[in-house]
Formats: sequence, structure tokens, C-alpha cells
Amino acid sequence: MSRTLHLTEQLISRPSVTPDDAGCQAMLIARLAPLGFECETIVSGPDTFRVTNLWAKFKGFSAVAQVSPAQSAIESIADSLPAGMAVKTLVFAGHTDVVPTGPLAQWHSPPFSPSHRDGKLYGRGAADMKSSIAAMVVAVEEFLAAHPRPALSMAFLITSDEEGPGTDGTVVVCEQLQARGEVLDYCIVGEPTSVSQVGDMIKNGRRGTMSGRLTVKGLQGHIAYPHLARNPIHLFAPTLAELVATCWDEGNAFFPATSWQVSNLHGGTGASNVIPGELVVDFNFRFCTESTPDSLQQRLTAILDSHGLDYELKWTIGGLPFLTTPGTLVEAVRGAILLETGLQTELSTTGGTSDGRFIAKICPQVIELGPVNATIHQINECVEVASLDPLKNIYKGVLERLAGLA
Repeated sequence: MSRTLHLTEQLISRPSVTPDDAGCQAMLIARLAPLGFECETIVSGPDTFRVTNLWAKFKGFSAVAQVSPAQSAIESIADSLPAGMAVKTLVFAGHTDVVPTGPLAQWHSPPFSPSHRDGKLYGRGAADMKSSIAAMVVAVEEFLAAHPRPALSMAFLITSDEEGPGTDGTVVVCEQLQARGEVLDYCIVGEPTSVSQVGDMIKNGRRGTMSGRLTVKGLQGHIAYPHLARNPIHLFAPTLAELVATCWDEGNAFFPATSWQVSNLHGGTGASNVIPGELVVDFNFRFCTESTPDSLQQRLTAILDSHGLDYELKWTIGGLPFLTTPGTLVEAVRGAILLETGLQTELSTTGGTSDGRFIAKICPQVIELGPVNATIHQINECVEVASLDPLKNIYKGVLERLAGLA
């Protein structure tokens, strides 16, 4: 059996529904520590929502308690570099937590019992993203077996709070790393980015997300006497039309135009003969680097004010956009994908947010690369078994390129 497949199955068998890591990270530590990784567990969050995070940094084989005499002479990876050359660090990032299973009766096999059918591996987290984590670990194992003193540092940043609120996971680790002065140069997030075949698409950025809750105030009254009331739904209707028609920006070469969408409208008492006293509107911006939270807030507020509405407005910024333009990391990933699959990968910034938004604050080059995303979060989530080792080989190929070995 493929080592990548075996580790993926081991991880799937752990019922790590967010924020419970269910021992996945301990399994990773058992694989990484013997390779010379210094592993640190960072626990965060209240007792009712404890999040487990792993930061594992390669220190060289001297970090291992029992090593061969030849290995014990290795004091650090910097020893393999010419004098004055800085060691670059590549971080593999991901999450061990998964979304809830949904109705168990609709699964064709138990979601935490890895199962095979028609060349696919089934189980919750198979695609999002336990197969990526397994491929990353095995890639590092094979890379270090071939190159025990690489001119490259490596690290793993793994959380159990990516599918949850995201407040005690990667963001907490990044804040601690920044406070320590830890320097990160490159990061690969193992999110499932592929569309039809592993490697056909990578994410070199993501849009920002900002939500708002608008309360439009009116005056409740009897529906037969509208002149004695003010219907907030009617008052808001012209404003809604203008907001929908507004072009917030044109996007750019990497991002589509910023979009504004209403997600919920709440108004009325439930009775058919009462004009409501207020309307609550939930909306969201998915915005590119051409706009900022401040600019969008100012423009939307100006539209509300121009219609003379009596309102309250609360904002929540879920994440800022980030972008990695083609450079060292993107080219290393492109080269590794081309060699393994023959594909010219597509760069994309589509989709929702990811933990890349936190890492990008402390790391200048961040991309996302993982398996096909067709079944993520679905009943009977699965991944093509034949895609697991190619994904591992791509990760390994990136390591070799960044270390100057390919």
C-alpha cells in the first residue's frame, strides 16, 4: 500500500469534527519528530471550544534523541550552506478538523471508516484535507531521506479550527510566530484546489470577506392604515436597487470584481395585517485588492445616507484579500506540477476564504494546492486514490526546487 494512502486512511479514521483534533496531530508528531522536527503544541480557546494547533520546525537530525554517528554531526541545516547565505523556510499548512458528517444514514459507508469503491477513498476529510496533510508528511520524509542536509528549512502549521470560527487556530499561531520574530518565506496550504485533475488549478490568492448587518427603522402599524406607519421594507427598496446595481470596482488581472450580496432579510411579525417596525438586512462583500474595507464601508454608508434612511449598521471583517504574484514559489509549484502531470496549472483567486489570509500577514508568498474539490463538505466525500501519490510527488518536487536541487 502507498504510504500516502495509508497515512490518509489513518487520519480519516480519527473523528476530528471541529474543533476536536482527535489525536491527528499526535500522529503527525510521531512521524515528524524522528525526522528532526521540533514540535510544539499550542492550545487556545475556551474550555467549551478548545483548539489544538501544531507548529513543527525542522532543526536537523541533531534534534532527534537517537541518531546515527553520521547524523549526529549535523548541527543545523545552515551547515550545508555557503557562508553568508540565508536559509529560506517553506511552511506546509493545513487543518486536521473536518465539518460534521451530516445524516449518517445517507453515507454509503461510515464516514470515519475509510472505504474504497471504484478507485476512490471515501471518508470525511478525504479531500478536505487529510489527504493533503498525508501527502505533505510523506513528501518531507522522502525528501529528507534523499537530502538529509537540505539548503532549505521546513515547517508544518496545522490547526483544528479551520472549519470552525477560525479565531483560535492559525491566526493564534501566526501571532505567536510574529511576536517571536520567526521568518517565513514560502507557504503551501493544502486546501483542495484542483478541479478535474490534481494540479490543474492552484490558488495564488483569495478575496477578502466583510459582512454587515443593517437595521432599517420604520414605524409599525396596521396594514390597513399605511399613512399611520412607515414600512421599512418599502423605504429600503430603492436603496437595495442601487446597491445591487453599484459597481464597487473592476477587479484586476488576478481578481474578479468585488461583489455585494444580500444573504438574509428579516422583517415582519409573522402576521399578515401588520406593517413591520424594522427590517434587518444581512449582506456580504467579497472584495479584491482594488478595494479596502474602509472604502467599501464609506461608499455603502453614503448610499444609505443619500436615501434618507434611519438605520443602524454593524460590520464584521472576516478576512483581508491576499495575493502572491508569480515568483519563486509559484514557479516552483508550476514546475513540479508540469513534471508530475504534464499540466500547465491555472492560477486562481476564486472561492471562499482560507487560513492563507492569516499566514499571508507574516509570509510574503502563499499558495494553495491540494486534491480535487468536487466532494468537499458533501455526504460521501471522497478522493481519487490514484491522485494521492502524484500530489505527494508535487509537494516533494517543490521542496527540491526551492532547495536548488531541481
